[in-house]
Amino acid sequence: MVTIQFMPYTEIEDLTSVGRIRKLLNIAKDNKIVLLQGRLKAEEEAELIQATMEEINKDFKGIELAVIEPKEKEGGFKGFFTNLFLGDRLGMTVIGPATVVKSIKRNPNKIELLTKEIRKRKKR
Repeated sequence: MVTIQFMPYTEIEDLTSVGRIRKLLNIAKDNKIVLLQGRLKAEEEAELIQATMEEINKDFKGIELAVIEPKEKEGGFKGFFTNLFLGDRLGMTVIGPATVVKSIKRNPNKIELLTKEIRKRKKR
């Protein structure tokens, strides 16, 4: 079974960068796919990938990450205020554990999230 957890940006906006990364990484380590409203800052994405690499072990194989942004950002006066007030909330970020997510394909009109079959190990 695949669990998808939607997370509004308001749930992480008051956290520090480290807090955001820890929260998202912990959800992925629980074998859940996160659909985050908006996106992380570029530095936070890099830190998330670095933190993931440091925590890879036999049970946690890493994450798959994709950011989907609106086709065009509005320019001019309206675009300035939209980006000022909603900048990190535009678009969507998909984060999932590599053991569950096979690949994430982005197309202009859709997201294809291909998952792997999860097999439970037999206890001895």
